[in-house]
Amino acid sequence: MNIQSAFNSGVQGFQQASDDVSKAASDIAASTAASTQVVSENNKAVEPNLQNQTQPNLTQSVVDLKVAEYQAKGSVSVIKTADEALGTLLDVRV
Repeated sequence: MNIQSAFNSGVQGFQQASDDVSKAASDIAASTAASTQVVSENNKAVEPNLQNQTQPNLTQSVVDLKVAEYQAKGSVSVIKTADEALGTLLDVRV
């Protein structure tokens, strides 16, 4: 494996983790908003009509957020390792 492909793999992994974080955060926000009660004009609590809406699973969204965190940390490690390997090669070459 050459250093460039290792670096690219790390960057792609980090970008995927970023996308996963955005989706999980969006799902958490949607789940939280859907679970709040809507107050009518008479100040009586009314349950929102959730039967026609698909509600994201809050627990799964939090787990997905944590998985994306570890994916980002792993990708950063790959990028750092590729950078250190390139630095070592340059030191040996010069």
